[in-house]
Amino acid sequence: MDYFQAIVIGVIEGFTEFLPISSTGHMIVAEHYLGMAQTDLTKAYDVIIQFAAILAVILIYREKLSPRNVDLWKKLLLAFLPLGVIGFLLRHQIKALFSVEIVAWMFIIGGVVFLIVEYFYDEEAKERTTDVERVSYLQATAIGFAQVFSLIPGTSRAGATIIGGLLSGLDRKTSAEFSFLLAIPVMAAVSGYDLLKHYHEFAGAQWGPYIVGFIVAFAVAWLTIKLFLAFLSRFTFVPFGIYRILFGAFLLWQMRG
Repeated sequence: MDYFQAIVIGVIEGFTEFLPISSTGHMIVAEHYLGMAQTDLTKAYDVIIQFAAILAVILIYREKLSPRNVDLWKKLLLAFLPLGVIGFLLRHQIKALFSVEIVAWMFIIGGVVFLIVEYFYDEEAKERTTDVERVSYLQATAIGFAQVFSLIPGTSRAGATIIGGLLSGLDRKTSAEFSFLLAIPVMAAVSGYDLLKHYHEFAGAQWGPYIVGFIVAFAVAWLTIKLFLAFLSRFTFVPFGIYRILFGAFLLWQMRG
């Protein structure tokens, strides 16, 4: 992996990890067009930049993650369980789904779901949860099961959890913030598992591109979270739904071309 490839993948990871547009889907496509084979070394690099994205969330939400918010952590762990259990049991079957065509179709399907949910979304509903610390255990459980759909490449972990949040009564900002925080146990578990599997790949690796990619992914993730929250204070998720449909259609067109 050279520096250019490391920077491009780092930018994509940082920008897409917390947006409802599938970081995995974008990285599969990007690595395909960059001519990067899915080797153990590439997978090891993906682990490193995911830790960079986790670090960005931890720094931004360090106050909410303090020991006094144990109740919030319980809800996050509860929401993590469905994905953790099902993902582990079906890990071999999930790997077989990693293809550009599946990513393309899931982009389109996810985009349509976003447009439908936004169409019926009642912004004035008084019963909506507007603070991430007030998310109930029932809502956390519902979001956790919605997150299971993200095991299909192209679905988007952020997209699945945000949709789950909206459908279970959270407002847009709270849905996004719960999704950010839920990424910590999810990505820590997934990245930690992959790190144990591929740690030996780091022995002969050239660390320059890895370090640059880590810094880039962290900076882009931090900025993306800030801008995304500012965006949601004025706009809806409709643009993301439209983007997903157009990008998925583009991928299918490229495959047929």
